[in-house]
Amino acid sequence: MAWVLLGLAGLLEIAFAFGMKWSEGFTRLTPALFTVATGVSSVVLLSFSLRSLPVGTGYAVWTGIGAAGTAALGMIVLGDSAAPLRVFCIVLILAGVIGLKLLSSN
Repeated sequence: MAWVLLGLAGLLEIAFAFGMKWSEGFTRLTPALFTVATGVSSVVLLSFSLRSLPVGTGYAVWTGIGAAGTAALGMIVLGDSAAPLRVFCIVLILAGVIGLKLLSSN
C-alpha cells in the first residue's frame, strides 16, 4: 500500500508542477488553488508512505517520479525540447526509480 501511495504522491507532484506553470506565478486564482491542493496532497501522501518505506528511498522515488514525469509531459504537452540526450537522462531517472523499488525490502 505504501508504494501505491507513493506513486499517487508522485503523480500529484507532476500536477503540482504544471499548476505552478499555469498559475503564472500564483497570479491566476483557480490554477493557484489547484497548485496548493496538489502540492499539499502530494506531501501528505508522501508522508503516509514513509510510515513503512525508508525515507531515502521514498523521497528519491517521489522526486524521481515528479521530475521525470514533469519533464516528459512538458515535452508532450508544452512542446519542451525532446532532444535525444534529454530523453536519455529522463530514462536514467526512471531506471533509478525502478531500481530503488526493486531493491527495497518493502
